[in-house]
Amino acid sequence: MILNTTHLNKAHKITISKLVGSSFSFIKSIQMGGIGSKRMIIDKVSPNLQQYINKVSDINYANIEMRPNGILIYINKGLNSFTWIIPFYHLVIYKTNGLSIHAQGKYINFKNNNMFKDNKVFMSKLMDAKVKFDERYSFQF
Repeated sequence: MILNTTHLNKAHKITISKLVGSSFSFIKSIQMGGIGSKRMIIDKVSPNLQQYINKVSDINYANIEMRPNGILIYINKGLNSFTWIIPFYHLVIYKTNGLSIHAQGKYINFKNNNMFKDNKVFMSKLMDAKVKFDERYSFQF
């Protein structure tokens, strides 16, 4: 689900909290060593995400925030901000030439550059959180 979060909206905040949980507390985020990525350059997006990025040859940026049950990807398009809400059970991450995040029939690829390399610690935390989430629902045969 993608929301236009340019302006504060109480209904959007409730929707986000229901899907991926409320934001971590300040103390918890310090204990975790941070819950957000630095901004990364968007390389490619799926056709159904094209409307949320700049159409001209501007550089498109996005950053990721971890939540207890998923992630939020913040995309900036000019003066507008969009938030892609991805619960962990929809999230699929591929390490290609950069990083590729897939969910809900959409994908976003980030370039492999210095900004991406600065986020390696965050990405390992994100992968650990997804594994812990998936382990809660593991079935033994």
